[in-house]
Amino acid sequence: MKIVIIKCLSDNFSYLLINEKNLDTCVVDPSEAKPVLEYIENNDLNLRYILNTHHHGDHIGGNNILKNKFNAKILAFEDDKDRIPSIDILLKDNQVWKDGIFEFKVIHVPGHTSGHICFYFFNEKTVFTGDTLFSLGCGRIFEGSYKDMFNSLLKLKVLPSETNIYFGHEYTLSNAIFCQKFDQNNSELNKKILDIKKKLDNGIPTAPSTIKDELNCNIFLRAKNQEEFSKLRDLKDNF
Repeated sequence: MKIVIIKCLSDNFSYLLINEKNLDTCVVDPSEAKPVLEYIENNDLNLRYILNTHHHGDHIGGNNILKNKFNAKILAFEDDKDRIPSIDILLKDNQVWKDGIFEFKVIHVPGHTSGHICFYFFNEKTVFTGDTLFSLGCGRIFEGSYKDMFNSLLKLKVLPSETNIYFGHEYTLSNAIFCQKFDQNNSELNKKILDIKKKLDNGIPTAPSTIKDELNCNIFLRAKNQEEFSKLRDLKDNF
């Protein structure tokens, strides 16, 4: 399975998942239709499925155009059935869904929104985390509690260390500056920041990260308990 990063809006990432044998394709969180549509048409891809991590407009903005253009099916969490229009397949927590080479486990991660999910493609050692886990950060808490988000991150922390993390926004440099403020002597973090700056200077997305890198460098994943996490999240909200 080939993964293509599509830059959308000002800082969103959408992702195309391509079966290179027959060009069947999924898109994760199409923020807007135009750049996704252009890549699909320029490469003669067959868009089969639209995977939504949550209902926010900057993650579903391209849904309807892509669905109508390619007769693609929208997959989203069952609790978002009234918030994401025209869902075709409702997903449940811990469900394993499969069609051809596309096979993933649904991980319900409330906090940013109540119906947020991650798509864990375990055979590919890849997880799409939307606005729950970023490189060196985590999502703002809009519909859940600190406890919800802390527990959701615990679910992701236990994934295999080599798992690639594809996240929803290019927030990595600002996240890195925040992490460094509270973890100045972390040599792994300082090394990662140099790599981040090099990528951004060359116009390269900072996605993906890995579970291993985030456990070493992301202060939200390194928080020892819910209280520590909550304090960090408050500080980040006002950073």
